[in-house]
Amino acid sequence: MIKMKVMENELRGRKVMSSEGLYLGIIRNITVDERTGKLIDLIVEPSDKIDPRLYHQNEEGYLLFPFESVKSVKDVVVLSEE
Repeated sequence: MIKMKVMENELRGRKVMSSEGLYLGIIRNITVDERTGKLIDLIVEPSDKIDPRLYHQNEEGYLLFPFESVKSVKDVVVLSEE
C-alpha cells in the first residue's frame, strides 16, 4: 500500500479512473473515521459509461471504493484494480 497525505476536500469533485484507463465517475463524498481522521471510502457518482452493478454501491447508488485502492492523486484519482 502506498502511503500518501491527502486532504478530503482536495478529492471532492475529482474524476476517478481505473488503472486500466476506465472512467469510473466523480468523487462526491468520502467517509472518514471520526476518531483517527483516516479516509475510509471514496463515494463516487458513477459514469454513464460503466455498469454500476459491477461495483460495490451504497443505498443511493453511488460507488464505494476503499481509500486503500487509491494508486495516485493528480488531476484525476487513479484506483488500482486489485
